Amino acid sequence: MFERPVSNAEKDGGGERAVLIHLNLSSGANDSEELAEFRELALSAGATPVAEISSARRTPDAKYLIGTGKAEEVRLCVEREKADLVLVDYALAPSQERNLEKLLQCRVLDRTGLILDIFAQRATSHEGRLQVELAQLRHISTRLVRGWTHLERQKGGIGLRGPGETQLETDRRLLAARIKQLNKRLDKVQNQRNQSRRARQKADVPTVSLVGYTNAGKSTLFNLVTESGVYAADQLFATLDPTLRRVELPQAGDVILADTVGFIRDLPHDLVAAFRSTLEETRQADLLLHIVDAHNENHADQMAQVNEVLKEIGADEVRQIKVFNKIDLLEGHEPRIDRDKNGKITRVWLSAASGDGIDLLLEALEEEFAPQQVREWLRVPASNGRLRAKLFAMGKVLKECVEESGDLLLEVEISPRDLENLQKTEGIRLSPTDINCCG
Repeated sequence: MFERPVSNAEKDGGGERAVLIHLNLSSGANDSEELAEFRELALSAGATPVAEISSARRTPDAKYLIGTGKAEEVRLCVEREKADLVLVDYALAPSQERNLEKLLQCRVLDRTGLILDIFAQRATSHEGRLQVELAQLRHISTRLVRGWTHLERQKGGIGLRGPGETQLETDRRLLAARIKQLNKRLDKVQNQRNQSRRARQKADVPTVSLVGYTNAGKSTLFNLVTESGVYAADQLFATLDPTLRRVELPQAGDVILADTVGFIRDLPHDLVAAFRSTLEETRQADLLLHIVDAHNENHADQMAQVNEVLKEIGADEVRQIKVFNKIDLLEGHEPRIDRDKNGKITRVWLSAASGDGIDLLLEALEEEFAPQQVREWLRVPASNGRLRAKLFAMGKVLKECVEESGDLLLEVEISPRDLENLQKTEGIRLSPTDINCCG
């Protein structure tokens, strides 16, 4: 391993000077868009991009990823720009990372490591920090090499011979112990989340989860609908920790709105695994609001990337309503609701920044969760005055009469779900509809 010198950024107190490397293995249709996104990632991490180098290849080079000639070009660029760091828009194999560091004589960070660094900066809650640390340790565990032989405990000489333990083995053992400890802590957090989720389900409060590509405007929309103060900014991964707020809909009652972490192209698998308990809110949601940046020319590809992550966490079967945001940046687009051939809402067009179309989103949520009412006659024993009072308090009773036996007959307008719950919990019976005792 090379000995890292003091960086220019550390000398002058500024952001680290970074050379960006973008590898294009496809047709190049979205090459500029992907490079722009990677540049945003670098800026979000606090780096100062000083040069950008692209390399088009059919397959990655086994030694340097980008080939020997392009690697030499990067080395000269690092020297010329006095760069402290090289960022690679691709997942490097551990050997490729070591080879590049040895050649370039500076730190090399791939896309996964860069995203993990941003998450480490943005995580504020106890759970978020645990999740990020777990993802980082899983990533580091694949990159342990025999780079510490000078600290090896297995030495020769009289009295020092024996099995001993190398520093590499020590590192592996310590990492494994820490990962095990973090998993136990996250299991406790997940149990707490499950208890809260079961309480909401018992109270019959539906959950709506906001998902979407990072920087699509989820947190801005969340703040507008819930009147909250969740941090929102025009940057990638502005918020990581999930936030849940209760929203009251006049025609549908209460719903829980959940703001989640934004997705991105090639989101690291270690990160998805570490945030699985957080993303469980998405998998268990009754409805997903898929927030889309309508102003972004590449929004169709971004939607596909989000759906890919949703499939990975098992949330691809949850019903979606796509919310096309930022229409204030488009010409000729007014707020509207789109429906399919069956009349179900599929899209809502709005602007979270200006507030135009928010009423349509609330209307869509009300339509989605407004209970379908049915009219039924219920037979309530005379001894169960508590149930009678409960039905009146719910505002469900339309008519009431008393039979000769003393039992109460109540005509109610009620949702099928509430009716089923009453039949299970109260043991009430339905009565024929041809009742004349009430006149």
